Amino acid sequence: MAKTANINIRIDPEVKSTVDGIFSHFGITVADAVNIFLHKVMIVNGMPFDMTLPKYNEETLAAMREARDIASGKIKTKSYSSVGEMITELDSDDLED
Repeated sequence: MAKTANINIRIDPEVKSTVDGIFSHFGITVADAVNIFLHKVMIVNGMPFDMTLPKYNEETLAAMREARDIASGKIKTKSYSSVGEMITELDSDDLED
């Protein structure tokens, strides 16, 4: 009987590269990390972390909707040719109030 079994998984190459670097700081491989995860699943008899959807307040949800609308072009925004131009306009708005 084999002492190990193979699992083949597909992941984004950038994710693999990133986690390779992170795990190397701990002296482990991705395969080691998967084994650690699976053992933790057995220990807790389930997922070793909470699986929840993020809950945002209404102000955050509104800001996210607005950002999506700006990104999709539904809301037109002013653009500036430089940061200096933007700061000058922002400073002039402060004086008008």
